[in-house]
Amino acid sequence: MEFASSSLYQAHKVALTRQPSPPVNSCSLGSVSVIGFSLPQISSPSLAKCRRKQSSFSSVRACVAVEQKTRTAIIRIGTRGSPLALAQAYETRAKLQAKHPELTEDGAIHIEIIKTTGDKILSQPLADIGGKGLFTKEIDEALINGHIDIAVHSMKDVPTYLPEKTFLPCNLVREDVRDAFICLTAASLAELPAGSVVGTASLRRKSQILHKYPSLSVEENFRGNVQTRLSKLQGGKVHATLLALAGLKRLSMTENVASILSLDEMLPAVAQGAIGIACRTDDDKMANYLASLNHEETRLAVACERAFLETLDGSCRTPIAGYAAKDEEGSCYFRGLVASPDGTKVLETSRKGPYVFEDMVKMGKDAGQELLSRAGPGFFGN
Repeated sequence: MEFASSSLYQAHKVALTRQPSPPVNSCSLGSVSVIGFSLPQISSPSLAKCRRKQSSFSSVRACVAVEQKTRTAIIRIGTRGSPLALAQAYETRAKLQAKHPELTEDGAIHIEIIKTTGDKILSQPLADIGGKGLFTKEIDEALINGHIDIAVHSMKDVPTYLPEKTFLPCNLVREDVRDAFICLTAASLAELPAGSVVGTASLRRKSQILHKYPSLSVEENFRGNVQTRLSKLQGGKVHATLLALAGLKRLSMTENVASILSLDEMLPAVAQGAIGIACRTDDDKMANYLASLNHEETRLAVACERAFLETLDGSCRTPIAGYAAKDEEGSCYFRGLVASPDGTKVLETSRKGPYVFEDMVKMGKDAGQELLSRAGPGFFGN
């Protein structure tokens, strides 16, 4: 895919407000627009009255609640309420239905929206409120308590430990792991004038931006879902922002991309672009459903990266990046990075070995131990 590198202001001014077509694997009976994202509706005759009243995202939530009371679902999917989280839940539903005909019956799969701590507190930087499980804790609790049967997560939000009584047997096929540069006036970070402000809530992005472009400034409390951040950009609160390309693809919003950052320019977050689906350890039925969706190459890559993160004991206050992939020889090639929050120091390492679970987890841990040793005490400014 090619993205325009000239006449950016007018092109992006239009693109930021354009309404994309509904995704192919969305429900086909209508959609409601949520700031540029075409949100699939749930097909159910019992929702006809509710659907006529739908004019906002809150009304979609109300309709979902009605469905829960009137139908008994075979699978109850728990997810956050953002457009991206819902897109991932709908993708999971579509894949389950494609594999299992009994799940295509009306009401067989119900999507339950759960508000998390990360969704509730938007006025503070993630690093200040953070800790592990910021976007997963309430969903995990609903799973453990039996209110939902499976939990769909963005894997980069999932802590390196899992709550008791849950496990994660499934990763869907990974999307593009790279970050996208979004700007109305420039085609790349390198083209931004000195003093330009880049908005991001990610210390990983902040540290790598400042390391390579120290003349730029970073607004680090640039919070909100994709649509909110694009709206802030268009409103002039920052000059540019970076977003995960995977999310933009899942939202059918790649027309907003000015350019895609290479892995050398911006190493991604651990597990970026990967969807993970958890269930209870004692629920063999759900485990079997999820096993049918698992993409093993993605699962192993994510395991390698999370072993690296776990060894570094990474948190929202720690700029860490890591990426594992299968190379042309069929081996695993891993790259890892840690940085000081101000970007003045960046340490990198890499590993190569067999594309086998045990070997890849060992590579991740070994890379993490090396960088811990090289960084020394106080490196992260904690």
